[in-house]
Amino acid sequence: MNRRGGFTLVELLVVIAIIALLMSILMPALARVRNQAKAVLCLSNLKQMGNAFAMYLDYNDNTFMKNWTNEGGFKEEPHERYWMDALRPYYGNQGDVRLCPAATKTWWNADGSDGGGRDGGTFTAWGIFPSQDQCGEFSSWWEWVVACDYGSYGINAWVSNIEEGWNLWLGPDDIYWRKGNMRGAANIPLLGAHKWLDCWPHYTDAPPVIQDEPYSSQMSRICMNRHNGYVNWVFCDYAARPVGLKELWILKWHTKYSLNEALDNLPVWPDWMKRFKDYD
Repeated sequence: MNRRGGFTLVELLVVIAIIALLMSILMPALARVRNQAKAVLCLSNLKQMGNAFAMYLDYNDNTFMKNWTNEGGFKEEPHERYWMDALRPYYGNQGDVRLCPAATKTWWNADGSDGGGRDGGTFTAWGIFPSQDQCGEFSSWWEWVVACDYGSYGINAWVSNIEEGWNLWLGPDDIYWRKGNMRGAANIPLLGAHKWLDCWPHYTDAPPVIQDEPYSSQMSRICMNRHNGYVNWVFCDYAARPVGLKELWILKWHTKYSLNEALDNLPVWPDWMKRFKDYD
């Protein structure tokens, strides 16, 4: 008499257990590969933005954009505009080139409704900036940006050719780079991972106390664990590379930034940063 073969309940449970075990082993590896791919795409985006800066400077007498002005708002002249708009002729309508693939969820939607992004979080993009009629009583906040702009990169504002005498609370006029092709450009950050669209870092700035807190200092705008202990930046030589989180304090952000003083006065690293690479 022939008997039909089949799995017993025990055999089936063993197979399921093996599959579950393999999945538990493979999933972290797949997540790492996915995160590495996002980091590579992020560097590619920043390289494109570096090329846009290079073309902008070539067309504007090697001078960075002014960004903010005393009058508020921006002018028709591209040289007066904020970086996103000033560079637009050189990257076109590719808004996503301003996005790190690991940080694409915006604070708001294009219609001004909640976009689901956490305000100032590690994996959050700033924007989408509302139009004037969507802002209501807060319209003056957005008169210096273009409606519907968004991104998860920001500029090192110390490179700006900012209006003289206007931003003395952040630093004297001679602290800004203003011109490109400066000496040591490979160590001067230009554009990179950001919780906001600009920053004025200094070595006396404290890092975030907790990993995903909204920014509380200029350095905390850029010190975040987007790529496993690193963030991506393009530098003033237009090369893009990963930057260790503790390395942020020993880059030459402005003309008066003393790397020796920075090394001698590194902050006390919070618990979430202690495992990352040291640069002292």
